[in-house]
Amino acid sequence: MIVLGLTGSIGMGKSTTAEMFADEGVPVHSADAAVHRLYAGLAAPLIEAAFPGTVTAGVVDRRRLGAAVVGNREAMRRLEAIVHPLVREEEETFIDAARRSGADMVVLDIPLLFETGAETRCDKVLVVSAPPAVQRARVLARPGMSEAAFDAILASQLPDAQKRARADFVIDTAQGLEPARRRVREILSALRAMPVASSAQDR
Repeated sequence: MIVLGLTGSIGMGKSTTAEMFADEGVPVHSADAAVHRLYAGLAAPLIEAAFPGTVTAGVVDRRRLGAAVVGNREAMRRLEAIVHPLVREEEETFIDAARRSGADMVVLDIPLLFETGAETRCDKVLVVSAPPAVQRARVLARPGMSEAAFDAILASQLPDAQKRARADFVIDTAQGLEPARRRVREILSALRAMPVASSAQDR
């Protein structure tokens, strides 16, 4: 079973691209979705203990948590030490289930794939990208997003050029939905034509 890592900086169109793979019948695991589930479940009491006042009615208040950790590297490391292992457990359960179901491929949608070393768990990596002006316009159009917050997020992520340089495949999402969908299908064809070898998850 091929494990394709999907990543890209904020505002690059990663979630939309992940949906395109799902539309093609490929099982997709979203790290962001896993975090949302964990913030309303297993991770909530652990985060409240580490960052008092950030949980309301058993659910992490993302605004309060953001205020506690954004721009604070030590606090961010503490949060990641809580959340990342739990997300990894969900990911492993997902991969096992996909393998048992006979899937020939899965996509791991991981925002900080290179930053966390997750590429070692993937056979190939796809990076979604767009010109800086397009990225900035997309992100600043989001409710509650400010220039300062956007710049802080960018500073925490590997630069787009470095991600593209390390990728096996790149999709320029600024070209539009249909060109991106065609590229997704091309990548699937290329991956399925690869010689059979042991998956990164088996090594």
